Amino acid sequence: MKHPIITSLGLAVLASVSLVTPASAKPDTTTTDSFGSGENVFTMDFVTVGNPNYVNDTTGYGGVANTYRMGTYEVSGSAMYRATQAGNLGITRDLNYNNIATGISWNEAARFVNWLNTSSGSVAAYKFAVQPGQEGYNVDVGIALWTSGEAGYNDQNPFRNSNAKYFLPSENEWYKAAYYDPNKPGAAGYWDYATRTDTAPTPVNEGTDAGTAVYNQVLPGNQPADYNRAGGLSPYGTMGQDGNAWEWTESTWAGPYDTSYGRTVLGGCWLSDSSSLISSNRGQISPEDGYTTTGFRVASLTAVPEVTSSFTMLGLISSGLLLRRRTKTLR
Repeated sequence: MKHPIITSLGLAVLASVSLVTPASAKPDTTTTDSFGSGENVFTMDFVTVGNPNYVNDTTGYGGVANTYRMGTYEVSGSAMYRATQAGNLGITRDLNYNNIATGISWNEAARFVNWLNTSSGSVAAYKFAVQPGQEGYNVDVGIALWTSGEAGYNDQNPFRNSNAKYFLPSENEWYKAAYYDPNKPGAAGYWDYATRTDTAPTPVNEGTDAGTAVYNQVLPGNQPADYNRAGGLSPYGTMGQDGNAWEWTESTWAGPYDTSYGRTVLGGCWLSDSSSLISSNRGQISPEDGYTTTGFRVASLTAVPEVTSSFTMLGLISSGLLLRRRTKTLR
């Protein structure tokens, strides 16, 4: 991963944007979940990642024991704006870019995911001591570990409450959705790139053509594409796992589940060269940092677990947005 560089960002006003995804940009099979109410309604598309218990790739990643859903696209700027308004989350993003949520820290992404859960009747995926609307709330404060005795505790992953429907994908979940192909010619297995090929995709600044990705866009004024115009699809039907924006995963860079560790980011961005897109490349960022080239996508269970204990919904008390700008760019 290349070192971050400093840029100067102008403040722009969030314009009215369409929440309708062009049919040509959608995979053949998706499920669509709805969130919010009134002016803050938005939808998110998911594809099913099946073929459970397939072995890891030679990189050591990709093995997942269960079927799950992966966000078809990176989280859009409009979805982030509406969730932040509805849940008073205090999340900021880079408003001078297209309809994609970049400049988002891991902690902010986790807050967004928690709101997806609690606003739709599920339980929070990540454990924060103070909730939006409560005294002392700070969107930059990190998570705590779930502990034994708490509903949803999983000793294999104390970051994530196992009763939550929505969550940030683990590195294995992200990797499998990007590179694994159950129909790969010759035998099921992994590609080197998330566009069904072992050679680098064709670089573009936007579009949905097969075998393309948004990268090598280093000229002044270039930027990420809209979330639904971010290149060709992976074997399972996700878009933009190669290029456009680096994506947070739930997983730590190394070692056990420890809240002090950096989190792994994958996939490269619009400024990257092909070496950042290949499956063997991975990077890390501190969870409180929000780089202008970093976004994320959401993963989900295929069915919601039956929860026996009670959980409190996040408050929806109006509090306004934190005005904080991101000034780092990760290439």
